[in-house]
Amino acid sequence: MAPEINLPGPVSLIDNTKGQLVVNPEALKILSAITQPVVVVAIVGLYRTGKSYLMNKLAGKKNGFSLGSTVRSHTKGIWMWCVPHPKKPEHTLVLLDTEGLGDIEKGDNENDSWIFALAVLLSSTFVYNSMGTINQQAMDQLHYVTELTDRIKANSSPGNNSVEDSADFVSFFPAFVWTLRDFTLELEVDGEPITADDYLELSLKLRQGTDKKSKSFNDPRLCIRKFFPNRKCFIFDWPAQKKYLARLEQLKEEELNPDFIEQVAEFCSYILSHSNVKTLSGGIPVNGPRLESLVLTYVNAISSGDLPCMENAVLALAQIENSAAVEKAIAHYEQQMGQKVQLPTETLQELLDLHRDSEREAIEVFMKNSFKDVDQTFQRKLGAQLEARQDDFCKQNSKASSDCCMALLQDIFGPLEEDVKQGTFSKPGGYRLFIQKQQELKKKYYQVPRKGIQCDNSCEIVIYGIHYVEAEEVLKKYLESKEDVADALLQTDQSLSEKEKAIEVERIKAESAEAAKKMLEEIQKKNEQMMEQKEKSYQEHVKQLTEKMERDRAQLMAEQEKTLALKLQEQERLLKEGFKNESQRLQKEIRDIQMRSKSQQPMCHIL
Repeated sequence: MAPEINLPGPVSLIDNTKGQLVVNPEALKILSAITQPVVVVAIVGLYRTGKSYLMNKLAGKKNGFSLGSTVRSHTKGIWMWCVPHPKKPEHTLVLLDTEGLGDIEKGDNENDSWIFALAVLLSSTFVYNSMGTINQQAMDQLHYVTELTDRIKANSSPGNNSVEDSADFVSFFPAFVWTLRDFTLELEVDGEPITADDYLELSLKLRQGTDKKSKSFNDPRLCIRKFFPNRKCFIFDWPAQKKYLARLEQLKEEELNPDFIEQVAEFCSYILSHSNVKTLSGGIPVNGPRLESLVLTYVNAISSGDLPCMENAVLALAQIENSAAVEKAIAHYEQQMGQKVQLPTETLQELLDLHRDSEREAIEVFMKNSFKDVDQTFQRKLGAQLEARQDDFCKQNSKASSDCCMALLQDIFGPLEEDVKQGTFSKPGGYRLFIQKQQELKKKYYQVPRKGIQCDNSCEIVIYGIHYVEAEEVLKKYLESKEDVADALLQTDQSLSEKEKAIEVERIKAESAEAAKKMLEEIQKKNEQMMEQKEKSYQEHVKQLTEKMERDRAQLMAEQEKTLALKLQEQERLLKEGFKNESQRLQKEIRDIQMRSKSQQPMCHIL
């Protein structure tokens, strides 16, 4: 089970110092330790509107995020609080409380726009908190939403950022929740009660007309409808008597408005139950390290004067995680081979089989930890490293085999060499006795198991840069080194005729030729084994890649279907309201999504 993070209180995630946004390294360390999926809830709104109170309630605490009690904005930058998710085991709830918008001490809204954009980019649920009703003033204060396409890029291709082409934004953007504080109106239309959600949708109705005033009226509403098709609204009564508001966090429950208590409980229940895990395009869940990478990428882009690009952020994250996935896969392979392989192996095939099993597991580790591996760049790197390690194991196996065989030969044939030195075979019939004894020792040598294979650099046939010969070749070379001894014994053996000596010389030549032929056949066999192994490795890469691509495609299709359903709902609303032009533009987006879905056919690039 992954360890959960439970901070005793909020920490600054992004500091706002003299108009410059700077990431707090301590907060990044906290995120890097969260291996669980994260549900990220961010809240924005005008300063002194009670945002922090709601976030403390989501954390299940009375105190935490600073509420402040003056007309000054109390929270600066973006603060973070990580707590175990109360309704989703093995998930972490990340709460982001943002600097109040519209603080007169800042002088301009440039900084506010970036805070707003970062809250949208980092969250899975985005809460906009405002006071009173949804009127034109409230919409004017929400001008930040109309600036999103000026602050955020969906992808690195030029010309794709527009309200008319919002499908890419929707796939990245969070669910939208509008909270209305100190709401005093009755929720009814024409004498009939309506819900808070109905009230929000009525407030987002567009105005007929193309004049400047109508455009100014429609723009923020149109942006909310297009960027946030999944939206919700909550209303809150006054929490308590005005004289108590300055110390709201200290009030006992009986001192609070019962309706307010109920409304806050309903809000918290909804957020905790319905807020999803933060995901990247394709349904990839975000954990702490991934959120850390997003924060760094976005803030660094803003600091350098660029626009935060959602596609680039995902690719940057993919580079980091795919490199780590290769390292994890290689570490797993080496661990498995270290446990399974005992050098020297009896045969080359034994070693190749162990490699293939470990390789398959390593590829599985890579697939589990990688994503967005464009053109399988990192999988190719993994394949090359696995092949290099296979060759290295073969070299180690060869050396181990050679050392083993040489030691064995010295042990078995040592007594025979000593007998030769003592003159045991320097007599009539000595040569035949020497050959008989040599044959007996060869048989004993063959019977010893796990001599394996070994390397000899003089071998002319090379497999993947390694010269392969068998244990028999070590014996062959050893016996060749002792031919002078056998020749001397042959020539001095007076019991043999000249004709018998000539026949024996021819026999030795024939044996050498047969041994060479057998050696060539064995090397060719091993060459075929290595080629077969390479093909199996390739097929294993392709198989696991295809399976992963199918899973990713299914996730992407599900995401596109969800976006499509929301777009169709929005199109239906626009048609009911009589906005045919807007409906037609939305229809174009729907067709684009449908075409994209059809083009998402399973495919696999050659590794």
